[in-house]
Order: sequence, then C-alpha cells, then structure tokens
Amino acid sequence: MPSFTALNESGKFLFFVRNQTPTPLDTAPEVAPARQSERRVYAAAVRFATLLPPEGGVPGAISRCARLCLPEAFPLFTRSRSNYVLSVHPIAFNLGPLTVHWFGICIALAFLAGMWTAARRAKLAGVSPEAVTDLIVPWLLLGSILGARVMFVTTYWSDEFAGKPFTEIFMIQRGGLVFYGGLIGAALTVIIYSQVKKIPLWKLADVLAPSVALGSVFGRIGCLMNGCCFGRACELPWAIPHPANQSPIHPTQIYDALLNLFLFIGLAWLFRRRKFDGQVFATFLMCYAVTRSTVEAFRGDYSDAHLHSGLTPAHLLSGGIFAVGVGLYVFLSRREKRAI
Repeated sequence: MPSFTALNESGKFLFFVRNQTPTPLDTAPEVAPARQSERRVYAAAVRFATLLPPEGGVPGAISRCARLCLPEAFPLFTRSRSNYVLSVHPIAFNLGPLTVHWFGICIALAFLAGMWTAARRAKLAGVSPEAVTDLIVPWLLLGSILGARVMFVTTYWSDEFAGKPFTEIFMIQRGGLVFYGGLIGAALTVIIYSQVKKIPLWKLADVLAPSVALGSVFGRIGCLMNGCCFGRACELPWAIPHPANQSPIHPTQIYDALLNLFLFIGLAWLFRRRKFDGQVFATFLMCYAVTRSTVEAFRGDYSDAHLHSGLTPAHLLSGGIFAVGVGLYVFLSRREKRAI
C-alpha cells in the first residue's frame, strides 16, 4: 500500500496538473517516487487530473477515476475484459527484510477464528474452553500444518521440490498445504490430546468440527491471493484472471470458501440440536467430502500426472472421507441407542 507521504505528494502533483494543460501519462513531469507502490499513486493522480473538467462535473470525474485509476493505485484490483475483479497479489507487505504473504495471514486468521468459536462452543458441550485453546495452540496448529505439508511434499515432490534446495520444504508461507493432510494430522493430534487430558473424544470432535469449516474459509481466501488451487477456463461473468496468463477461469477458491461458510453455519446450527456425541463431526466429514468433490470438478491446476480417469487426488480422498463419515455416523448413532 502507498505511504501517507506518497499520497500527500500525489495530491500536490494532482493540483499542479489540474492547473496545467493535461499531459499524456508517459510525458508527465517526473516526481521521483521511491517505491513501485508510490509510482502507481502518481500515475493514478495524473490520470485523475486529466479527467477533471475545467468547471463542474466533479462527481462524474471521480466515478471515471475510480474505474480507470484504481488498478494502478492499488494492485489488489485489476481490469479484465472491461470488468474489475480480484487479482492475485500474494505479498501483503514488507517489514524491512521480512516479506509477509497473504497466505500466512489467512492461515493465522483461520486458527484465530477457529479457536475463538470453538472455545465459545465448548461451554455448551461441558468441555473446558481452556482445554480447547490449549489444544489448538500449539498442538493442533503444529499437527495440522505438519500433516498438510507432508502430504503436499509427498504428492508434488517431482513437480515442486526435486532438484531444489532442501529448505524449500519449509517455505509454507508461500502456500503448499493440502487440506486433507491437515485434517489427518489434526485428527491424530486430537486423539492423542483427548487421551492425555481425559476428554471425551467425540464430544471434543463435535466442538471443533464447525470451526474447521470456518477456518477453511480463510484458508481458501489465502489460496486465492496466493494464486494456487485455481480453476479451469470459463467464460462466465464472475470469472477471474488466471494467475499466469490472465485468461478467464473459474474462481474455485471462492466457490470453496462460500461452501465452507455455509457448512460452518449448518454445523453450528446442528451442534445445538445434536442427538449423540460425534454427530456433528461425522456430518462434517460427509458434507465436506461432497462440497470438495463438487469444487474439484472445476479445478484446472492439476497436471495429467495427477489425474486418474479424470479424477483429482482430492476426489479420491473425498470418497474415503465420505465413507468414514457414514461409518462413524451409523456406528455412533447405534451406540447411543444401545446406551439408552
């Protein structure tokens, strides 16, 4: 984002250009901006100035400026086929030598949102909120990220890591996490934690399940900003630019985020009406498998080596996850009936 100094200087430059004969952007006076983001603001200021009429008509000029100058001043937006859509912008900001990526920010928000909602839900299930927060940070955080990264590295070793420095394996701030790997890692962590802390496993799983869906919403937004998990080509009005060639593609990250948001709302509703421990978690497994398989049908980032009769790896895993969800639901519901 541009600095306040850049904005202030741009305002002065705008006043200068407004009172002169409008000049083309490529021949405008040089104002020596220090950074690329500031140069965008200067460019936007010049274009804004050339749109202002001599007298009146300012609202119309501002509207035209918003349409023409926004992409240059703020790179989060881009113009594609005469429409403004969200574009790939993986880097959020820099703190000296430290580069902060949007993907890392979104993953942090995912865990914070999940922890807050799960702690509030724990009270309704008779589970200590402190026990839930102690589970999520650091154990669930470490277990899920480790599982997600291990599955990504093993799946895409030849594509992403072969012949590269070993340290690339640990560069998770640039993306490269597989949800199902994270789910497996998180499940193992919860099983161990529940045994150590003597907390009923399925009651704890029900507390966490809606928050996993909510965390996935932020995770997919991170994928969108990172330019991964993108869709195949399409000509729909809501298409977004391909991260490499800017051709229109399905916004699969947005599809997944919206479906996970609806899933979170549904699971939160079910949690207050559950009939047996484990019902919410089993329902999550079944529903997520279906929504994920639906979105996978629109994915376009898999190479032929990772497709099996037109099915993606997530399609195959979703089948197994759905079966586990059905099995858990039947087993736990029957166990509850026998207990009664």
